[in-house]
Amino acid sequence: MEQKKVAYQVNENSCEFFNNQVDFCVGTGRMGLALQKAYQEQLAMNQAEIGFKHIRGHGLFSDDMAIYQEYKDPEGNVQVEYNFTYLDMVMDYYKEQAIKPFLELGFMPAKMASGDQTVFYWKGNVTPPAKYENWQALVQATLKHLMERYGEAEVLTWPIEVWNEPNLPGFWKGADMEEYFKLFQKTFEAVKELDNRFKIGGPAICGVDDVRWLREFLEFCEREKIYPDFITRHHYMFEKPDFDGHYTYAPLRNPWETLEELKVSRELIDSYPNMKGLPMHITEFNTSYSPDSPVHDTVKNASYIAWQLSHMGQYSDSYSYWTFGDIFEEKGVPFTPFHGGFGLVANGLIPKPTFWTFAFMKSLQGTCLKCSDELTLVKTEEGSYRGIAYNMCFDKQQVLNLTLELEAGEETEWCLCTKLVDEEHANPLKVWHDLGEPSHLNKEQLKLLRGVAVPYVQSKALQAKDNKVTLEMELLPYGLTWFEVKPVHCRSDRGFDYSRAVQ
Repeated sequence: MEQKKVAYQVNENSCEFFNNQVDFCVGTGRMGLALQKAYQEQLAMNQAEIGFKHIRGHGLFSDDMAIYQEYKDPEGNVQVEYNFTYLDMVMDYYKEQAIKPFLELGFMPAKMASGDQTVFYWKGNVTPPAKYENWQALVQATLKHLMERYGEAEVLTWPIEVWNEPNLPGFWKGADMEEYFKLFQKTFEAVKELDNRFKIGGPAICGVDDVRWLREFLEFCEREKIYPDFITRHHYMFEKPDFDGHYTYAPLRNPWETLEELKVSRELIDSYPNMKGLPMHITEFNTSYSPDSPVHDTVKNASYIAWQLSHMGQYSDSYSYWTFGDIFEEKGVPFTPFHGGFGLVANGLIPKPTFWTFAFMKSLQGTCLKCSDELTLVKTEEGSYRGIAYNMCFDKQQVLNLTLELEAGEETEWCLCTKLVDEEHANPLKVWHDLGEPSHLNKEQLKLLRGVAVPYVQSKALQAKDNKVTLEMELLPYGLTWFEVKPVHCRSDRGFDYSRAVQ
């Protein structure tokens, strides 16, 4: 196989831009799923290893959450009441997991809706409200309840987003731009009337006619003197898919071209004086936009997403992976544990390779010394070097031989620790395939898959020379390696001799 050799000499005084917001937000299946035990276990696994700050998903006002209710009084008049029983259960669990909601307001309660168009297996209503005053009252009542239960100061830190992908007719009836602008304005007014300190934004568009939609949205806000607190959009990297049975397949898009789309959005926002500098949040991103794409479960996905996480912060203030787990039903209940779901964790509490991409990236806290197409490297406050190397292999498969020369100062002895994810390591999809792709895992198979779904750890002693410490790594196609290089000072216990112990 072709070899790609890359060498970097890194000065410890270097400083490259790296906006590491890997933990700011993560996506979830519809809110009602949060009542399931398996959902809660998957979120807990993510929080224990990664620790996301916010969580965003659909279905806050969908009928399975049962918030909006109507009844007839003794005179036969229709009255409205609200039921926050399930909402409290969900929010209490989020609080237990130290994660804040990024509140997406949608979809439409059926009794409030102007039509019966729905989306997904679980039939979220995507039509405007029959009466906007009812919608505004629902929004205010919900926020007011949350403030009373969890504290005003806390709930004011929860960002609010109006709807989801209204530029698609499947998510907003007719993709009616003017009607969405009305929804946004009415919602904005209701939220700010309740408390002007809430942060609210939109338009939550995906990459379909996104430039025109964003420009028209910004024009509308300028014209109506409605100034969002942030702008949101989505970001997917899939070419036109082929369909086969339960699955969709497609090549991944050129990553540099996808990044350019974010740049265009950023520049468009900044071209409006009253919007310049507004935060831009990517409230959904992944490779494929469909929860039946096997690429999601692969090491290929892990290395490609590592590159994206290293670069998306150039133009966005945050980026929310869609989603943390595979308890997810947009296209129905999956048939197998590995079915191309969006999640970082497969059903059965099996971390996928991309789970480790996020865990590795979370650890990169410090001064960024290098951010390239092959690696992201930081210098920590403690004086160690820490990084992620990724062999994205976008154009062609090749082995990456990476050499790093780092400044060692007066330190002579160093330790290199690595955690490896590639086709042969931390790749439960391959083992599941080799086992015959069982649809229903028995206890032994589940234990095996959990056991192999962890990175391969190695260590190596390094000696500095001429105040430099050099490390070499080989990454197979789509390989991903976390590494840390730190000075060590060995102080052996009296009588202990490692070389004699291992003879």
